[in-house]
Amino acid sequence: MANSQQLIPVALTIAGSDSGGGAGIQADLRTFAFHCVHGTSAITCVTAQNTLGVTRVDALSPQAVAAQITAVVEDIGVQATKTGMLLNSEIIRQVATQVEALHLQPLVVDPVMVSRTGAQLIDDQAITALRESLFPHATVITPNRYEAEILTGLKIQTLEQMYTAAQQIYDQLGVRAVLVKGGSLQGCLRGIDVWFDGKQLQTLQTQIIETPHTHGTGCTLSAAIAANLAKGEELFSAIEKAKAYVTQALQFSLTIGQGQGPVGHFFPLLLQNPSSSR
Repeated sequence: MANSQQLIPVALTIAGSDSGGGAGIQADLRTFAFHCVHGTSAITCVTAQNTLGVTRVDALSPQAVAAQITAVVEDIGVQATKTGMLLNSEIIRQVATQVEALHLQPLVVDPVMVSRTGAQLIDDQAITALRESLFPHATVITPNRYEAEILTGLKIQTLEQMYTAAQQIYDQLGVRAVLVKGGSLQGCLRGIDVWFDGKQLQTLQTQIIETPHTHGTGCTLSAAIAANLAKGEELFSAIEKAKAYVTQALQFSLTIGQGQGPVGHFFPLLLQNPSSSR
């Protein structure tokens, strides 16, 4: 038999744990698995959360985060990496050091600065650390509308403003490409994303899925991009396929708990067996 290490791509997620299973490390590993990519992880923080919200967050030490990354890379190796919730400036700078030292490329950075509802999730020091330390290493960053507003100082309410924000982020932050997500916009702009890599300025749009259960969409999108990159896809193709994956996962979103449920990562199994209950 051929060595499985030569056949199976590996992706690494550096992110927080979601005890409710809808986002963070849990969503990333499910996404990797359904792309036939072996998922590895470095946990940055542990949250107590469910469909109603977050009640507690405990950060790991930067040294513990670094040790997890090193353990994975030195033994298994990774073909692509994504970051999610890094929580504070100390962890962010340590992760950036590891990314540079261990050549963790390609790198997908989901900033996880502001929620889809506009609530800021990390402090200003952490945002500065992202700008200065991690973004310059990114193959692509995937800010939502509110994060793009913080990064540019613009108010984003129109497609033209999304275009301007994408170009400013590319020009000012040293990233190789940016995908500004418009999931929180209303009307005909809802769900439109804008891509810019210094050459191409493009909009990406898929079917609008009417569901309140959208927890984990940002994590899932960035993880799917990383999974596709680990499999050797070109960056723009990886993004198109990732967006299609999220759209289908939204079609099978889960009505669980008393609040906002997560997207349905196991939709490929349901498509194979339509008689299965959701």
